[in-house]
Amino acid sequence: MAMLSVNNISEDQLKMLVDGCVRNHRKSQEMVYKMFYGKMMSVCRRYTKNEDQAKDILQDGFIKVFKNIEKFNFDGSFEGWIRRIVVNTAIDFTRKAKNDYLLMNENQSLEDFENDLLDESVEEDYDTPFKVSDVIAGMEQLSNAYRTVFNLYVFENYSHQEIADALKISVGTSKSNLAKARANLKKILTKELEKRNGESTR
Repeated sequence: MAMLSVNNISEDQLKMLVDGCVRNHRKSQEMVYKMFYGKMMSVCRRYTKNEDQAKDILQDGFIKVFKNIEKFNFDGSFEGWIRRIVVNTAIDFTRKAKNDYLLMNENQSLEDFENDLLDESVEEDYDTPFKVSDVIAGMEQLSNAYRTVFNLYVFENYSHQEIADALKISVGTSKSNLAKARANLKKILTKELEKRNGESTR
């Protein structure tokens, strides 16, 4: 079973690999870890401001993966199953950090935030000339509260109700944090673009 990857593993090989992990076979666990390390590390990196914290989340996530792997019933993507565990681990990390989730300004209506969420100009700024790495780097400058909600909504396709349930906040707070995250990220990326343009004209 050497040289397996996410893209070339067959269903039978996956079943053998999962069975090995269920039996606590170290080699099988190492193969699963190496196979999904890169993608899951990218997920963890989006929820933290430094690589050490991301590695801690990833390690805890894989501990949970191997502890619960016998519950995987092959009804769906194995990668998706692992990703959900890693994301939930990142959410737990955010909760333990005891970050304060910002509430809506009492003078600003929910409709104002909904309009912010529908602001297509913010989305357009995520296109070229920025790469995904630029957006990820920009996200590192967001507060934990903004970054977490942005991740769950944009990358994990959570609804605001699901975010509220996961983080123990209100739907309004989730919408508020997403709107603020998008606005702040837009400013960060715009500032970076202006900096690049200035350097290129020197």
